[in-house]
Amino acid sequence: MYDLATRKHALRLLGDGRSLNSVSKETGISRAAIRSWRVRVEPLPRLNQCQPCTGPDHRAAYSYLLGLYLGDGCISSHPKGGHYLRIACADAWPGLIEQCRAAILAVRPADKVYVLQRQGCVNVTSYGRHWTCLFPQHGPGRKHERRIVLEGWQQEIVDAYPWEFLRGLIHSDGCRVTNWTVRNGKRYEYPRYFFTNRSDDIRNLCTDTLAKVGVQWTVLARGSDPLNVSVARKASVALMDAHIGPKY
Repeated sequence: MYDLATRKHALRLLGDGRSLNSVSKETGISRAAIRSWRVRVEPLPRLNQCQPCTGPDHRAAYSYLLGLYLGDGCISSHPKGGHYLRIACADAWPGLIEQCRAAILAVRPADKVYVLQRQGCVNVTSYGRHWTCLFPQHGPGRKHERRIVLEGWQQEIVDAYPWEFLRGLIHSDGCRVTNWTVRNGKRYEYPRYFFTNRSDDIRNLCTDTLAKVGVQWTVLARGSDPLNVSVARKASVALMDAHIGPKY
């Protein structure tokens, strides 16, 4: 976790009129982390039992689970205390359901995970007393109606495991499709990735992470709303295929 002096130094550079990009390049700190410090500069104290992932495998699982949660996850309280984490997964992707279950068990091995069938999908569900600590983005209302900013410790995990985070986002609110176009009377097909989310903050987390791993992206509007992040450049699609691939 970045110490308070490092955080304040980055914010002073911004205060001197520097751009977010230039401060990120000089300090080696991601733009998303610096952006979050504008909201809260002091690191939050964390209880030992709430710390996810002491080892690299666990941290990678958390990064993936964070992407799933931001896309199709929610947390609800239990009347007697504790909370339920629920990740909605379509029936069409049994591999995704199993990966989600495995990620939850890697992050909280002492908690049980079960699958609740719904029409056309399942809720991969786990009860525990620390889900709101692990996902402090939890709050009242829909995600796109409130600010979504990662804590510094979360951003550090995403910075260390960016592809796992992107895989979680794509597996929840994204897809790989085959587009086509006609040139000189001939039909051409090409693969493309999309990530669709109504939250500006979550889309920014996606695009910031894509930029970090060298993936070129564009934002396409649905009507007047810029809901879709598109990856269509051949080299960038190849990177996505190597690290993410289609759902299964």
